[in-house]
Amino acid sequence: MNLREFNRRTITALLIAFMALSLSGCKGQIKVDPKNPYGLEIINTLEEYSKSVEADSSNLLVDLEKYIPGVVLDIRYATENNFTGKKIYTAPKAWLRRDAADSLLKVQQILAQEGLGIKVFDAYRPYAGTLYFYKVYGDTTFVAAPWKGSIHNRGGAVDLTLIDLATGEELAMPTPFDEFSKRASYHYTELPQEVLSNRDRLLKVMTENGFTPYEFEWWHFNIKGRERYSLLDISFEDLEKIK
Repeated sequence: MNLREFNRRTITALLIAFMALSLSGCKGQIKVDPKNPYGLEIINTLEEYSKSVEADSSNLLVDLEKYIPGVVLDIRYATENNFTGKKIYTAPKAWLRRDAADSLLKVQQILAQEGLGIKVFDAYRPYAGTLYFYKVYGDTTFVAAPWKGSIHNRGGAVDLTLIDLATGEELAMPTPFDEFSKRASYHYTELPQEVLSNRDRLLKVMTENGFTPYEFEWWHFNIKGRERYSLLDISFEDLEKIK
């Protein structure tokens, strides 16, 4: 952890502690919601979510497995094979907002002409997951700051890699998914030419179809305009209830 990050975390912790002490002296004693300790504006009920979709259809979360023919899912947080060592999601599902899903569909169609496809590791992530991730690994280079929320919480981010359609095998990339090291960064170039070419191919097809990269993680891409989407803390089970 660098000094800047240490200072940021320390100041944040002190502010939260000060607020808690101040509130404890108030009549009625206002309590901090453990599900939303930073007081963010978060949609956390199906009713609120449904209203947002009625107001703007682009707010719809699309089930990628149903929406993108041939997409491969490897949802690591629905297993223990992730950096937390625990199962975070209750189902191996992936959702994105409609515009992001449309863009990813184009990516799949373009790659298919080259005999390639996409494998998705993660997409929409309930805010509860972001809180837990930071608790486990408090470096905001690789884990979203819970006091801001993640683009994943907005349904506007996707983690993915390329696969060979003929074999189903992943193309060689700089690191495995979620390896929190300098090798995962786009700035790291001490790699075999094949790996650099594969990373560049993923970057090119994603950026040409509406996504922007995250410089420290070769697998992470955000849809343009993601700021317009609200943070969500809707469980996978609840999303499955929507027909």
